[in-house]
Amino acid sequence: MQTFSDRIVSSPSRRELLAGLGVAVAGASWLMPRRASAGGTPPDEPDEASVLRDPDAGVTGNPQGDIAIVEWFDYNCPYCRRLQPELQQVVYDDGKVRWVLKEWPILGPVSVVASRTALACKYQDKYVQAHDALIGTNSKLTESRIDELLAAAGIDVDRVRRDRDANTAAIDRLLARNDAQARGLGFRGTPSFIVGKFRVPGVLTMAQFEQVIADARKAKAAQ
Repeated sequence: MQTFSDRIVSSPSRRELLAGLGVAVAGASWLMPRRASAGGTPPDEPDEASVLRDPDAGVTGNPQGDIAIVEWFDYNCPYCRRLQPELQQVVYDDGKVRWVLKEWPILGPVSVVASRTALACKYQDKYVQAHDALIGTNSKLTESRIDELLAAAGIDVDRVRRDRDANTAAIDRLLARNDAQARGLGFRGTPSFIVGKFRVPGVLTMAQFEQVIADARKAKAAQ
């Protein structure tokens, strides 16, 4: 039976997709091999439902959109921060994109704290506000800075701490799922994306994201 990852692998290469935009991507490939673990066994490939429809994952854009962008990110990743406003504009202008946010804190202990704290904000229905506040800063994140940014976004920080402590196990299970999916898809850093059925390991421009979304829709219509 064909897996979700198999269907991604059958997609056009990144070079082929961007050729029409006149973009030179030296040595870039959309398709990335899965890496073996220390024991030599490749990570398990995630199934489509777990990637696109995890009920605990944050969702913004149009929740009923016809195409999904799934992003694995780290709040301390400068490329994630730089990309955020442009991708946000693309999603807003399109109006039919479901943007799934996958916390993947791989850049140190403070990244883990930031992700756990942001995910705890969903218990007061403020996850998207927390995400935007943390990904939108230009300053170095520390635990005190995280609290400052959340408070400035109108989030009850004391409640966040209580919710984070009370739901530690559920939050850590979600982070583990996100990590397993990213590694199963062969991603090596942040940001990384799935757009429709296309794998996008890295940063694109607004025009390139618009092209990928258009091609994802064409691929979906052709199925």
